[in-house]
Amino acid sequence: MNSASPAMHGTEIEASRTKRLKAATRDAHGALDSFIMTAKPFESRENFGKFVKTQYLFHKDLDALFFNRTLDELLPDLRGRRRIGLIEQDLQDLGLEVPGKGSDRFRLDDDMFDLPEAMGWLYVVEGSNLGAAFLLKDAAKLGLGEAFGARHLAGAPEGRGLHWRTFTAALDDISLTGDEERRVVSGAEAAFVAVHNYARQMMD
Repeated sequence: MNSASPAMHGTEIEASRTKRLKAATRDAHGALDSFIMTAKPFESRENFGKFVKTQYLFHKDLDALFFNRTLDELLPDLRGRRRIGLIEQDLQDLGLEVPGKGSDRFRLDDDMFDLPEAMGWLYVVEGSNLGAAFLLKDAAKLGLGEAFGARHLAGAPEGRGLHWRTFTAALDDISLTGDEERRVVSGAEAAFVAVHNYARQMMD
């Protein structure tokens, strides 16, 4: 763990980077969850389709990161964690068109992207997969599941918990300066804001 990272209170053991990210983004995460649940995505297939479109726009924003060589060397099975293809299949299952191109925040030809910012975005997208088990159960009430309509909510073959722990162990192990640590948090916060904005656009 980087000694430049901010310490916990007194003599307490310093929290991991991912735990600090969770604490720092708690409000943004809570606001997003509250908004999405208010939109009742599991009340009907129509509502769920709006949720899937929200997911598509967010995943499209960061899709280039899954093909970045620097990140691929730092994080395990990075390309295997990519879910936009499953989201596209879900939209097709639901008879919906892929929404507009989105912002393409990160580009395939962009070698000057900010690594800490990208780490924050990937933390958010991987965390969403960890919590998707509950959403998958709700989707089942609409006749949707891992083979139709809610493919992108499926867990990894090795299990969600191990999939997440493997990712966070690697994320925590990357050496960063104090300023870079702050940019990881900023990236995660920006990712939550982006999803919230897309949710308003698609689900409001």
